[in-house]
Formats: sequence, structure tokens, C-alpha cells
Amino acid sequence: QVQLVESGGGSVQAGGSLRLSCAYSYSSMCMGWFRQAPGKEREGVAGIYTPGGTTYYADSVKGRFTISLDNAKNTMYLQMNSLKSEDTAMYYCAAAFYCSGAWGIHDATTYGYWGQGTQVTVSS
Repeated sequence: QVQLVESGGGSVQAGGSLRLSCAYSYSSMCMGWFRQAPGKEREGVAGIYTPGGTTYYADSVKGRFTISLDNAKNTMYLQMNSLKSEDTAMYYCAAAFYCSGAWGIHDATTYGYWGQGTQVTVSS
């Protein structure tokens, strides 16, 4: 079983930056970040297919967010720059110990393991 623990959320003004961390117990083939704002569906923000390093970013965060892994520390990161009020949400990290390829890293149904979430609030 893969255990995931997020940290790094908080409150920041628009234009600011935050770095989210996700500590994992085992490296997985597919890993990703999702977010859910009140009254909205869960959205795939960024993902990575670890065998080849293929990444995915939602159009709304391209050029502002960066997903990365530090396998020595068993930690996945989401660097978020130029934050906007619409980035306000609960952010979750997710892992799939096995996945068939990079095609599904944006899709929540790919993942079987989820963290508890960390809140990000961006004020304008």
C-alpha cells in the first residue's frame, strides 16, 4: 500500500508562490496532483509517468506550475508560481503503483492511492 502525505499549502496573495510536497512510501509508475474547489469537480493539475518522465499539465497551469520528483527523499513536489485566485482549492497528491502508460496521468480514475489534501488559498 502506498501512503501519501501532503504538506506546504497555505494562504498567499495573487502573484505569489507556494511549493507543495507529497511524501510517499513507495515510488509509483504514475503520480499526480489534483485539486478540488468548493462546488467544483476534482481537476487534474499535473502528473508524471515515472518510467519515462512524461509530464502532464492542465492548460490552466501550464507555464506556472512544475511537477518534480526527488526519489532520494521519496517526495513529489508541485512548484506553483504566479498564483491566481482561481487556483484556490484543496490539493491532493495521488499515486498508481502500476499504470499502463502516460496517457492516463491526468485522469483521477488511474490512481488508487490518495493523500489527505492540503489547502491552498490565493487572495486577490
